[in-house]
Amino acid sequence: MIINGVKVPEPKGNYVIVRCKNAGVHAGYLKSRDENVLTLENSRRLWKWWSKFSLSGLAMCGVLESKKSQVKFACVLPLIDLTVSDVCEVIYCTEEARKNIEAIGEYKND
Repeated sequence: MIINGVKVPEPKGNYVIVRCKNAGVHAGYLKSRDENVLTLENSRRLWKWWSKFSLSGLAMCGVLESKKSQVKFACVLPLIDLTVSDVCEVIYCTEEARKNIEAIGEYKND
């Protein structure tokens, strides 16, 4: 798989949304987690989203169809390490939500 011109392995973990105190909100594949670091593969920072009320709704259903043109998701990062002390919650996504989130194009502020 090639992401942003970089060859990366196919992800094998669960697709999750991670809410952080300082690093924002990320969606990606949970690669590993220990007492200090949570690592996501093929993740995106979610800047603006519309869902059924909260991030929980986003994890269950994805972005509201009528609002897809208004969301702002960053580019895909092959790997990102988030400090566990910054992570507030990890929400596991449904397959439907994963497909929906991954289908949203990268926001470009042209």
